[in-house]
Amino acid sequence: MTQSHPVFPARPRWPWSRRTPTPRDLGVALLLLVAEAGVVAGVVLEYGMQFWGAQGEQWEIDAIALAEIAWLRYTAVAVTVCAGLALLCRARWTVASQVLAAVAVGALLTHAQRDWDRAHPAPAPTPTVRYGPCYSGSGTCE
Repeated sequence: MTQSHPVFPARPRWPWSRRTPTPRDLGVALLLLVAEAGVVAGVVLEYGMQFWGAQGEQWEIDAIALAEIAWLRYTAVAVTVCAGLALLCRARWTVASQVLAAVAVGALLTHAQRDWDRAHPAPAPTPTVRYGPCYSGSGTCE
């Protein structure tokens, strides 16, 4: 008499168990890239229009610049998470497009942060309690 082997239920298919088909991968990559580019362009245009509408009010311009920097930080995190999920699903074209988008958002963020830092330099350090002015020939210079 022959013993039959027990039949086990099929294992569930995880997204990372096989590579995502290329047409689906390219479609998702293009869709995400166009959507992200549209959203970023719209938000940057909106902040630009608010900056233009501030008409020299420095406190308003500073608030707009800080809001743009914060928004770009959140966008950079979201694009990086999308790239990680695409990497998990083994969708190479989607990963490539998300890395491209992350680099573009990172460049925008770096530019905005650099502009903010240049417009708001750190204050000069205050002199210490022991500081004494240095007069020529006095010999008490520190």
